[in-house]
Formats: sequence, structure tokens, C-alpha cells
Amino acid sequence: MQFHVDGFYPGDPRFSDPQDRVVPPPIKRPLPEKVDVLIVGCGPAGLNLAAQLTKFAGIQVAIIDQKDDRLLVGQADGIACRTMEMFQAYGFADQIIQEAYQVNEAAFWKPDVDQPGHIARSSKVQDVADDLSEMPHLIINQARVHDMFLDVMRQNPGKVEPHYQRKLLELEVDPDAGDYPVTARVERLVNYSQYSQEIETVKARYVVGCDGARSNVRTAIGQELVGDALNQAWGVMDVLLNTDFPDIRLKSLIHSSHEGNMLIIPREGGYMVRIYIELDKLNAGERVARDQMTPEVLIAAANRILQPYSIDVKEVAWWSVYEIGQRITTAFDDSTDTRAARVFLAGDACHTHSPKAGQGLNTSVMDTWNLGWKLAHVLTGRADESILKTYSDERREYGQALIDFDREFSRMFSAKPRSAENPDGVDPEEFQRYFQLFGEYTAGVSIQYRPSIMVGEGQYQALAKGFTVGKRFHSAPVVRLADAKPVQLGHCHLADGAYRLYAFAGNTEPMSESCGVKALCEFLDRDERSPLRKYTPANAEQDAVIDVRAIFQSHHQTIETGCLHPVLAPEKGKYGLRDHEKVFTVDNRPSSSGGGMNIYEMRGIDREKGCILIVRPDQYVAEVLPLDDYVGVVSFFSKVLLEI
Repeated sequence: MQFHVDGFYPGDPRFSDPQDRVVPPPIKRPLPEKVDVLIVGCGPAGLNLAAQLTKFAGIQVAIIDQKDDRLLVGQADGIACRTMEMFQAYGFADQIIQEAYQVNEAAFWKPDVDQPGHIARSSKVQDVADDLSEMPHLIINQARVHDMFLDVMRQNPGKVEPHYQRKLLELEVDPDAGDYPVTARVERLVNYSQYSQEIETVKARYVVGCDGARSNVRTAIGQELVGDALNQAWGVMDVLLNTDFPDIRLKSLIHSSHEGNMLIIPREGGYMVRIYIELDKLNAGERVARDQMTPEVLIAAANRILQPYSIDVKEVAWWSVYEIGQRITTAFDDSTDTRAARVFLAGDACHTHSPKAGQGLNTSVMDTWNLGWKLAHVLTGRADESILKTYSDERREYGQALIDFDREFSRMFSAKPRSAENPDGVDPEEFQRYFQLFGEYTAGVSIQYRPSIMVGEGQYQALAKGFTVGKRFHSAPVVRLADAKPVQLGHCHLADGAYRLYAFAGNTEPMSESCGVKALCEFLDRDERSPLRKYTPANAEQDAVIDVRAIFQSHHQTIETGCLHPVLAPEKGKYGLRDHEKVFTVDNRPSSSGGGMNIYEMRGIDREKGCILIVRPDQYVAEVLPLDDYVGVVSFFSKVLLEI
């Protein structure tokens, strides 16, 4: 999809007239007096949290931000594979894929051996390893991601719009204040008179600070960012340009001998490019204060780094200067030894780092992807508030790992290339190896949460070696039984707060008397210990809390849908219509038709015994169990759900 050829215009590129992309300004309205969750900050972390919570009509949510409107341009742009898997759960991954630039290869450039003042390409490498994810690594304006979340928030049952031009002044937690223990005082930044100050007071059950590195919420609960001080300045600009540099439409990592380093990230639309430039390598006369920096200075630096190539910038769509620092908050919530958390931190309020590895937005949304469904389960009575402790436990460990990774990545990227004059520099080939080694990390798929009430010990991991307990569900192709449609099994995961229970059949005939899947369905349907019976509200659909699905090894044409157990074909809605999309088979289609990728082989599933796979609402594998381990199923859900 190509756009921006006549200049950069924010908004939905499907509108040919840029004026039609303009969205009406938000309606000015007062904040509610009481809410279940108050979200501070309309960045990706805050909007993702609001999008999750608005899936539940009974949860009252308000989200505030100091800006006067939605984001239009700039800031983050890299979307990791794991984040795209999350976008698929919301239903807007396809639109992002259509608009975005897809990163397929990365080019590495270093000083030319014969002419050190010039750069030369050292290699090109595959950006995303084979079968790392069914989703690509993409580049797109963060503002478009915000737009998608805002649409979800409007479309969901909760129907939430942000309250802009609101500044958090004070936050107080009173554990003895009943159902709404948190009081927030908020200043409305645009008043009827310049001489008046309009203050709104909101009482909340929970508050989540997604308000960035200078978080007022973090300050209010007595936490702070600790770590490396800001120690390095970089410039960034989104530009429309012409150039003779051959890899301008590839992600390019460039080390020059004496002029500094640069990162080129092609942007969506086919014409725009993002350039990161190391500022402490500027010429002596250009070492100006950052607030006096100009695009012209950055362009001149880029041209020096790129020699013998050059860029001719036609338009600067956005630019900024930032400082690198790796810091993490002292705590992710306000819990104490005597009470559970009422205030949480997420995103840049928790951790800050350089943007060059593309981890900022991706880590931020994964914070609230972890927290959102847990808050929803507590607020809807599905779970005890003790599950909220797992948010800090899980995300703080990963936040620290991110800081450690980013520190080394930034050091290697910013260092001078190793040479005779600089023997302590970084070998560009070593940097390339580091880049490839941490491919899973930068793709967002390396996270593995430790055992807890929400993650099993992995005692039966051998039954499904490719679905690692504690790691995200690694999707694979299957064929949907009812309509013979090839699909990704991971796309069953929706942002609806439900657990998924996958029953992978053994080698018995599907739905026969010896079929383990049929026996499991009988248990789930009839046994008084069944988690379906214990935890599904009487007025809810059967799959609202635990969504049961089955995968068989037989060819899809050999199984009759009429023989399926009712658990695998639940009747739903006011008419009791049967759901035909719960059962799948391995992809036995010929390779000439795109088939031949057997999920049992790809993910190491025991073909004789089969297994049960329990997957959390945030797509992380919670447990692997034998197909007949009903006690294990009962035990797991008894720890994370409350009986209705």
C-alpha cells in the first residue's frame, strides 16, 4: 500500500483527500464521579488497557490525558511479531499489515576497508527467523495504532472515549474508604476563564498510571525510576527524500569510521523513511544545545555518515531529539505487606530505554495486556484480587531483562567500529551476531513467566514440547472442520478475557468410545467438578470463561460434524444457534495447495497420547496436562477462578 507520495498527512491513508482524514475534536464532557478503573495516559499502554476493559459492559472505565486530542504523528513505529499477535486478538491486525512497512531483511554497513571514510555493505540478514511467528515485524506510525485502539474502545460494549486536557494533581489511597479507595484530583486544563481553576474529583476502585517517564501517578505512590542516568543524545526524523543509498527501503544499521552511527527504518507508504542519528558525533561547530537543534543539522550529519552516498530531503514530517537512559521503577504497584495493590504502573512509567531496538511500544502494550484481563476478572467476580499480584511479579522481571538487553544493544550500536586506531571498538560483525542472537527477544516472543498460581510447573511438558509452559502460545496452521477453512489456531484467541482449553486428540478414532477428547467433553459437561459448570455464570455463554476447542489428527473430510460432542458445538445467543468453529484438524492438504504443515509435528505434540493445553487470556501457555488428567484441570482453575 503506497501513500505519502505528495507529502505526509496524518490519519487513515484510505481517504484520498487528506481533509477527509480529519477526525472531529473530542466532545468536552465532565469526568464521572466514580469509576471502576481510572487510566492516566492515552499512550499505547493506556489505550490497550481501556480497549480490554471495555470488552466488559459492566466495568466503568475513564481514561484521561493532558493532550488536547489524539496523537497524529511521530513517536514509536516498530511493531514486533508478538504485538501483532495481540492485535489479531482485537481484530485489527489485517489493517495494520496492509498499511505498514514489513521488515523482511536488515542490512549492515561498516567502514570500507579500502576507503575508511566511506561506508560499505557487509551483509544482509533475514529479520525474522522462519516459524518465529505467523505475524510479521512491521513499521507504522504509532498514531495509527492509537486510532485502532480508539475504534475498539468505541465499538466495545463499554463505549469509552478519552477525557483530554486533564492533568492529574493528586492521588490518595485510603484502604478504609470502602469500594472506592482511590481518590484522584484532576485539573481541567481548558477553563471558561484564565483566572479560574477547574478541579474534578474521581473516586476509583483501581488506578493505572500509563503517563510516561515523568509519571505523576508513580510520584504519587512514592516510586521512582532508577538506573543509568541520561547519557547519550540521538536525533530522529521522518522524512520524504531521494537518495542514491541502495538500501533505503531496508532496515539498515550503519557504522561509519569517524562520523558516528545511524539507523534507517523505512516507513509505511513506500516513500517515507525514519532516520536515527547519533548526536555526540556532530562536528564541533554543531555541538549546540538540544533545544537549538534543527532538522538541517541532522540532515547534514546523515550525509556525512552516508558517504559516498547522500540524501536529498524533500520534506520533514516529524523530528525530535531524545536522550538514552535505561531505568526501571522501584515497584510496579502500591501494594504493601498488609494490603493488595490499588494503583498500578505500566509502560514508560515503569521502564525507559532507547527506541532503536523497537521495544518501547511493544513492551508497554504487553504490560497492560498482562494486567487488563486480570483486573477484569477481579471486577466481574471471576477471580480473587490476589491474582493481581502476578502482574508485578511477571512484568517487573521482564522489564529488568529489557533494560539489560537495551543497555548492551545501545552500547554496541553507539560504539566506534574496531580498527587499528580504535582497538577497543566494536566489531560490526559481532554487532550483527548480537542482532541475530536476540531475534526472539526483539520479536517479543522470548518471554517466559515463572511458575505461579497462573503458570504451571510444566511437569508434562513432554506432551507438547513446542508449547512451552509460561511462554506465549505459538500458533500453527490447522483446518477448521465445519467449513474446511485453513486457519491459524492462535487466531482463536480473542481479547475477551476467556481462557482457552485445547484438547489435542491422541491416535484413537475421533468421537469413538475410546476417544480421549470425547471423554474429556463428557467430564466437562456432566461432572459436578467441571470448571465449565462451576465457573460459568448462568446467564453467560458456555465459552465466556473457558473456551473449549479440539484438534484431531484425521483428515477433515473423514469426520462428520454431527458426531461432535455438544461441548464442542455449544448453542449460543438468544436463538440457541450452534457454534461450528470449535473443532479443527491437522492441515493434511497437499503442499501444492499450501498445506502439509502438521501442528503435531511443528509443536512436538505427542501423537499417541495427545494432551490438554490451557492458555491464559493473554495468550500465554498456563499448563500442559495429559488428556485424561481431569484432576489437573480442576486444580488449575480452582486457583485462578471463583465459583459462581
